[in-house]
Amino acid sequence: MNDHDPVICFEKVSKRFVFTQDTPQSVLETFISFFSRPRAGRERDLWAVQDVSFDVMPGQCLGIVGRNGGGKSTILKLVARILRPSSGRVVVRGRVSALLELGAGFHPDLTGRENIFLNAAVLGLSEAEIKACYDDIVAFSEMGDFINMPVKHYSSGMYMRLGFSVAIHVKPDVLIVDEILAVGDQPFQTKCIDQIMEMKRQGTTIILVSHNLAMIRALCSHLLWIEHGELQSAGPVNEVAAQYMEYTYEQEGRRFRSANGFHAFERWGSGDLEITAVRFLDEDESAQEVFKTGSPMIIEIGYVAHKPVLEPEFGLAIYRQDGVHVNGPNSRLAGVEVGTVHGPGVVRYCIDRLPLLPARYRVTAAVHDSRLFHAYDYHKEAYSFRIVGGGSKETNGLVEIPATWEWWPAASDDVLDENLLEVPLGSVHSEY
Repeated sequence: MNDHDPVICFEKVSKRFVFTQDTPQSVLETFISFFSRPRAGRERDLWAVQDVSFDVMPGQCLGIVGRNGGGKSTILKLVARILRPSSGRVVVRGRVSALLELGAGFHPDLTGRENIFLNAAVLGLSEAEIKACYDDIVAFSEMGDFINMPVKHYSSGMYMRLGFSVAIHVKPDVLIVDEILAVGDQPFQTKCIDQIMEMKRQGTTIILVSHNLAMIRALCSHLLWIEHGELQSAGPVNEVAAQYMEYTYEQEGRRFRSANGFHAFERWGSGDLEITAVRFLDEDESAQEVFKTGSPMIIEIGYVAHKPVLEPEFGLAIYRQDGVHVNGPNSRLAGVEVGTVHGPGVVRYCIDRLPLLPARYRVTAAVHDSRLFHAYDYHKEAYSFRIVGGGSKETNGLVEIPATWEWWPAASDDVLDENLLEVPLGSVHSEY
């Protein structure tokens, strides 16, 4: 094998699981099964992976994302040779060390020490090699005296510590990590991520499954997106992550809607002035639900005043899908005086350049008496729009801040202020 040959090669790989419906044990169960599911005893197929092809090159760090049940763990088990494909070909070159689930490969009645020798032997190390790295395994895991306790008494965090420590110290050619880093305390998780980064620098091929896209972006150069057992996209991490985020936001948006196409929302107010419609318009004043970072947007509020209303205050509140309050503009703060309104009308909130980063956003629209805290009409998180990738290179966080970077070489004495080289007392803290 040379550096131009893939370490892992999937060629039209599919994995099928076959299961049989439970046999009814009573007349009632037989009656219920007749109406609720296929007849008992019939075999059913579950295609966990279907016609998946990809290559992983030496030293590459590959992330795999997708919703639960999509086939991610099945792919890892195929790489680890725990499963065999139903069709297609899987080629893996070199020693594979896999952290697929807590306690995998550990015997519950054996101590941590005994399991280190057992697990490392299964991964191909000789007794002499295990003894040579045993102290390093225990030291990294921070298990202390617990190393002589049967692992059936371990917490999930202790399982993760020991399993990860064994996996990295057998010096694998391929390291597989399946969401296990979500377990345990934050300091040890950070320690594990630092170790993965070091292994990456040393040329270890790494496959990482995680729902944490920030971690995926930090560690991985390439990304696979698996959905319903099928490969949706593969390529550079930022490109595929943007596609996956757009898909998940779209799916979440659909869950907000009821069967008639509109989602229910809370509404209250006196009704003297009523909000009749809220639309999101693009630069051509066409109604849209999808925008890109940096594009213009107009939020249009249609209303009808059923009687004369003096100086109503129109307002908005924008929330990211996780509940973060982005902002809450209103016409009074903007200094807009509308006088007395009666009958139908339109108010617009015009954004020249959307700073929001990719996510789904929900919008509250309201109109109040500007003199009293009195709502004429209040639509709580009744409307939504989506920001998708492609408008900005930035993807993490809430907003894109309009700013520039500057770099001054140290040799440019005419530019560099000597005060910048001084560190104020108390700004640096070290412990020894």
